[in-house]
Amino acid sequence: MIQFSLFNIPVRVQPWFWLTMAFLGGVIDTNTKAELIALLLFMLAGFVSILVHELGHALTAKHYGKYVEIVLHAFGGYAAYSGGRRLTRTEEFMITAAGPAIQILLGAAAFAVVMQVDGINENGKQFLTILSMISLFWAVLNLLPILPMDGGRLLETMLGPQRIRLTLQISLSVAVAVAVLALVFNFGTFFALFMGFMAYESYKALKGISW
Repeated sequence: MIQFSLFNIPVRVQPWFWLTMAFLGGVIDTNTKAELIALLLFMLAGFVSILVHELGHALTAKHYGKYVEIVLHAFGGYAAYSGGRRLTRTEEFMITAAGPAIQILLGAAAFAVVMQVDGINENGKQFLTILSMISLFWAVLNLLPILPMDGGRLLETMLGPQRIRLTLQISLSVAVAVAVLALVFNFGTFFALFMGFMAYESYKALKGISW
């Protein structure tokens, strides 16, 4: 496990994070030196993108007086925060929104550098292109109103605890719809299964509500 501190925020990177990045980057089909370089650039870009995303959450929570830490794991990562006063719904919304917002800015900045700056070598261009694509795609995906993704959390915060049933119903419906679309348009079986798992988790939570 890799551990370090960034902006006085503890960061832990679990080994499964790198294995997942390698899998998503196509390690199974990597045979040549060029493919290996592309895989390593994908893993590095994924690390930077997800770390920046979680830093958005963590720095915003820290601004509101919370103790924060970041963990990167097999399915991405999370920024845990605790202590201090109870947050308002607006503050919770801002903490949740900060992650995808800064990730979108990162993706846009990487794209702008590739388009506007001359003299970048091929590996640098490839890295920035991958970083831009990963950041923009994952940020938009994460904004879907599906729990426990950020979009679902934002919806939960906006609707409030009294409407948690509606939040879960929306989460379940959207996750099922995305899973079906993923199969129809061949976005990948793994992605469809992931959405199916999100739908199942929302279904379980919905069945557990007694009111």
